[in-house]
Amino acid sequence: MKKYEFNRYIDHAVLKPEMTRDEVRDALRLGIDYKVKTVCVRPCDIDMAVEMCKGTETGVSCVLAFPHGTVPPEIKRMEAELYIQKGVDEIDMVVNYGYIRSKMWDEVERDIKAVSGVTRPAKVLLKVILETSQLTEDEIMKATECAINAGADFVKSSTGFYGEGATEKTVQAMLKAAGGRILVKASGGIRNAEQARKFLDMGVSRLGNGFSSTPVICNGSE
Repeated sequence: MKKYEFNRYIDHAVLKPEMTRDEVRDALRLGIDYKVKTVCVRPCDIDMAVEMCKGTETGVSCVLAFPHGTVPPEIKRMEAELYIQKGVDEIDMVVNYGYIRSKMWDEVERDIKAVSGVTRPAKVLLKVILETSQLTEDEIMKATECAINAGADFVKSSTGFYGEGATEKTVQAMLKAAGGRILVKASGGIRNAEQARKFLDMGVSRLGNGFSSTPVICNGSE
């Protein structure tokens, strides 16, 4: 069995809308202590996260147009510009998956390009959240192709806030369409080392899990 340093694949999600400042601070500290790849935060917590992660092995990612993805591309671009100015290392944007379901592929690409046009020059990684639970396998594969064409760095399965999270079937569809041209992040419903290992063995490059699951996943590695 292949051994993984699970922490270095984890985007440690601190995204619950009801969290207090103290709760956010504690959750961020937990991720930093486990040396996760990034803490993934709400936009309102970027400043705190950047300050706390300074000088550590943990970077800062934030969500954009979260969790529905329905704001216009122009607003997504403005969000990206602000978050990059605040010092994030990575951005996880929700694509307009209503456009995907409508087969509006040019609009899907335009939606993503609005953000990649900002992230690429800034050398900030862009992950595109597809919300795969709402899509067919064909839609997932076509949306992955759109993300490639639009210059994104990752496709990501789920927000974790709507429908089923990452599944073997949906992740396999993303990996098949990616064909090594874009990285894949499995996110949503990953709560233990067994699930984490399954997706890493499939070939994903990043895992997204809620902050409370990080100790369970990391302590399950041997």
